[in-house]
Amino acid sequence: MMNYSSRPPEEPAVHAQDLTVVRGPRTVLRGLDFTVPGGRITGLLGPSGCGKSTLMRAVVGTQAKVTGTLDVLGRPAGHPALRTRIGYVTQAPSVYDDLTVRQNLDYFAAILDPGRASADRRHEKVTRAIADVDLTTHADALAGNLSGGQRSRVSLAVALLGTPELLVLDEPTVGLDPVLRRDLWNLFHTLAAERGTTLLISSHVMDEAERCDRLLLMRAGEILADDTPDALRARTGSETVEAAFLHLVDAAITAGRTKETTR
Repeated sequence: MMNYSSRPPEEPAVHAQDLTVVRGPRTVLRGLDFTVPGGRITGLLGPSGCGKSTLMRAVVGTQAKVTGTLDVLGRPAGHPALRTRIGYVTQAPSVYDDLTVRQNLDYFAAILDPGRASADRRHEKVTRAIADVDLTTHADALAGNLSGGQRSRVSLAVALLGTPELLVLDEPTVGLDPVLRRDLWNLFHTLAAERGTTLLISSHVMDEAERCDRLLLMRAGEILADDTPDALRARTGSETVEAAFLHLVDAAITAGRTKETTR
């Protein structure tokens, strides 16, 4: 794994300032300021319900009622020019059960590049994406007959079809066995190191934080930290990122109580 600090700095792929999302009476994201460096893996970690999925929808431009500044690949989030530059994988697999793996990818490849790519070029993209997610031996299997983990990998393959500059993955390893999780993380690092892809990956599993170049730690719609794993451990005097996160949560709770008592 390449160490974050050993790599040259990149232009930010995502820059947010005072990013806020309000849903009904609830403020889901509260004035977030952060950057996602280009060509690296940024982990978005925090407990379920803290706002990770909302933040990701804001980045890919599908979240309503977003205020503040949110620039993605040099454009405002949601700009039409970003559609082919971003790959997005949601928690629920987005595949057609009555099509094979290859047919699913053929269909989405045609949507991404209608009439512009030759049949040979499209076949090449589909074959590469299937190989990337290690489903070559299942290419002709119906998606409806695949396991949950395999279906998730088909969704990832769809996102890889357009060779995206930014890949946004919402809890891509949830429910997967340790071997498959390891293989996917190896793929993520290959995409960043060899293709220059920027990855924003959410998780509530803290041991996955150790696999990231940089981390955004979230709690209750706020960002507690935006730093490297090594810096977070050093800053909090912790041996693991999970311990560092708990330290920051306790500090935030104590600070909140202090504010309440001084009002």
